[in-house]
Amino acid sequence: MTQPNILFLVADQHNAKALGHRGHPNAQTPNLDRMAREGTRCENAITQNPICSPSRVSFLSGQYPHNHGYYSLSGPNPAGLPNIFGHFRRSGYFTAAMGKIHCPEYWVEDECDVFHESNSWQAGSIVGRSKDYTRFLQRRGVEELEDHILLPEFGDRGRQSVEGRPSPLAFDESQEGWLANTAIQTMKRAADREQPFLLHVSFPRPHQCTTPCQQFWDLYDQAELRLPPNADYDLAGAQKAPHMIASARRWRESDWQLFEPKTFEAGRRRKLHGYLGAVSQVDAAVGMLLDYLRETGLAENTIVVYTSDHGDYATEHGIMEKAPGICSDAITRVPLIWWAPSRINAGGAVDDVVELVDIANTLCSLADIDLMETSDGQDISRLLAGEERGEDRIGVTEFAWSKSVRKGQYRLVRYPQAFFPNEYPDGFGELYDLAADPWEMRNLYFESGYQHVVEDLRGELLEWLIASTRPRTVSGVNSSRFDSPDLNPQRIQRYQTVVNMDGKINPALLHSAKNKNYL
Repeated sequence: MTQPNILFLVADQHNAKALGHRGHPNAQTPNLDRMAREGTRCENAITQNPICSPSRVSFLSGQYPHNHGYYSLSGPNPAGLPNIFGHFRRSGYFTAAMGKIHCPEYWVEDECDVFHESNSWQAGSIVGRSKDYTRFLQRRGVEELEDHILLPEFGDRGRQSVEGRPSPLAFDESQEGWLANTAIQTMKRAADREQPFLLHVSFPRPHQCTTPCQQFWDLYDQAELRLPPNADYDLAGAQKAPHMIASARRWRESDWQLFEPKTFEAGRRRKLHGYLGAVSQVDAAVGMLLDYLRETGLAENTIVVYTSDHGDYATEHGIMEKAPGICSDAITRVPLIWWAPSRINAGGAVDDVVELVDIANTLCSLADIDLMETSDGQDISRLLAGEERGEDRIGVTEFAWSKSVRKGQYRLVRYPQAFFPNEYPDGFGELYDLAADPWEMRNLYFESGYQHVVEDLRGELLEWLIASTRPRTVSGVNSSRFDSPDLNPQRIQRYQTVVNMDGKINPALLHSAKNKNYL
């Protein structure tokens, strides 16, 4: 079998519960549901960061945020940090990235044969929206109607609004439709060059503005939408985080609504209506791409991955978008579906905790190329094949000074003691039993019967943070213990120390170092 093609699909801000095959009472996602039936879904996939750019740097490099160092949007080029595009390109792949790439400047585009940043917000990899997409809208005479980031009729007040309304654009004029058509043309271009492709398509939706095209808005009856079970409850009584309580209060009391009626109840229903319509719009674009693979015979030699950079509250806990992200499973857990008819079992479900940093090396393994030594993630291909159960590992979502840790049925959120000095001078944390409380309405952190779980997860987090860190300098790791650097293009000899291409030392090498006095 020749090297497989890879189609890596990402939605922005897709709540893992908002899928038909996950039992959502309203979500209409027939193409993703079929993809899950024909492939394998990971039920407990954890994102490494709850906002866009840091998460994307993580899954495109395979590194945790505390190693790559990005915790906010965009940023300078992470000089030397490998990404999957360059790694696959050096293995003979035609590489392309299009959509809401939203990474540090010139990190992805310099490693791609084709690059389109179609996001219309000026925080993209270079300056925002692809010139090709802009010219396409101009030819159609609809540029001023493009409304993913801005509701034009409201000016600046409509920027990134969570308000919901149907878009005046036709589906093929939307970013999702344009991206699907452009991706198909790009796959044809790779075929003309007789190269396998790694194509990353990153859809801007369902991130706000929640403005699906009319056909997807019309899929839902707003009056019939079912709010999640945790949409209305006493957050203070449940001992939720103070900043989460404040956020929920702001949504209830502020005047964020732009359309009539301007009530909280009406506004959140419009938000949910638009959000689910946007999910269905992404689903339709995924369907176009999968149908193209099936119709052209490419399906038998193509690996498709679908995921999201992070979730969305989607009215859970009374909150309309993603902040504060570290607080909720609605944000830290994401969809992750693998589809490859000749390589991955149909109808499989992986219940083990996996992480988005696992994607890079799993793709390498499935494509039979060298694993990325700079990746912190694991190769989960055997899990996808149903050949083994994984170890009882943790999944960590990081902010700079707070962490969410998922292990088995429990999720712990660790905050510094100084985070909430007025409300909790002795410190605050969160613990949830997701088997008993999947909607996270009971914080167990302070309950005596669960202190052993709190201590176990604290210990797991400490061990993980120490053992996974990639230092830039350390003594005692030299080339005599490992493959000669001149025979391994992923390593460099620096005096007595072997480092990877990002200038950091792989923690996998440290355990066998002879001199541990300085380790």
